Amino acid sequence: MGEQKTVPTDASVDDFLDAATPACRREDGLRLAGIFHEVTGADPVLWGPSIVGYGSYHYVSQANPRTQGEWMKTGFSPRKAQLSLYGLKDLPEGAALLPSLGRYTEGAGCVYVKKLDDIDLDVLRRLIAIAWSRAADPRPEP
Repeated sequence: MGEQKTVPTDASVDDFLDAATPACRREDGLRLAGIFHEVTGADPVLWGPSIVGYGSYHYVSQANPRTQGEWMKTGFSPRKAQLSLYGLKDLPEGAALLPSLGRYTEGAGCVYVKKLDDIDLDVLRRLIAIAWSRAADPRPEP
């Protein structure tokens, strides 16, 4: 099994968010940090160079049970073109609630939002709470 590429770091989340560009992404990133902390009660951790993550769980790939590792329960990244939100659609309850979020698009493992004004922040809080409730995947039998 290869090394997991995106892992928790000791880098400063505050420094990362303060450096986000353009300014609208920085502002939305700071707002998201407040919302995620409010819902989870957890301190953020920078995963890799650009994802602000909250909590972690042990995952096992359904496609290949030998592929497993640690991943954040939920998180976000204020990327240049859009905001990436992680963990919101991983559980069935989150996937069912997602259409109520507002204007977004989906990637393989995340939800993309152009700006926070495009979404319902109360629905976002519910999605974060669902993601936060995630338990570790069962470890495969040896």
